[in-house]
Amino acid sequence: MSHPKPPPSLLVRRLLRYFWQGIFVLAPIGLTIVTLVWAFEKVDGLLRAYVKYPGLGFVIVLGTVVLVGWFASYFFMRRMFKHLDGWLEQTPGVSFIYSTLRDFFEAFVGNKRRFTHSVLVNVYAEEVWMIGFLTSEDLDNFKLGAGFVSVYVPQAYNVAGQLYLVKRDRIRPVEHLAPGDVMKYAVTGGVVDSVEPK
Repeated sequence: MSHPKPPPSLLVRRLLRYFWQGIFVLAPIGLTIVTLVWAFEKVDGLLRAYVKYPGLGFVIVLGTVVLVGWFASYFFMRRMFKHLDGWLEQTPGVSFIYSTLRDFFEAFVGNKRRFTHSVLVNVYAEEVWMIGFLTSEDLDNFKLGAGFVSVYVPQAYNVAGQLYLVKRDRIRPVEHLAPGDVMKYAVTGGVVDSVEPK
């Protein structure tokens, strides 16, 4: 006994639903692969003029970074890098670029990581809160006193953000969530499935 065929409009709706489900599954995977391939080709391309074999430039660059990190762990090399750091900081024109980039990387992965204290910050309206990260509790340079702190608020789907200097009583610590999860929630506009407590 043959089953009745669904009406064309129902068939189209089903096909559209399957299409969007396919997009939702494939788009994140595809974009992740494209990003990784782009990063691989950029790093591999740094030595393209000297290395003929694809992938070898990537391995050499990666190995060099690991080797520098290994050397930097030794005391005498740390002293040498410290002297180089001081020289770059005192070189006119170079100082601003170098110190800004150094502090940026240290804020994320260095010993002076700044994005480790998640907070809710109230800036514009009484009961409107933004997700941010407490970056400094010492604002003496700005002559604001101990009652003020600096909070960095990342923007959703963007690499930018905004720095606010606010009164201490306008922030609420978010201590029950991991900073990485809070950052993911903020930069995705709150569309992540879940943010697990620590």
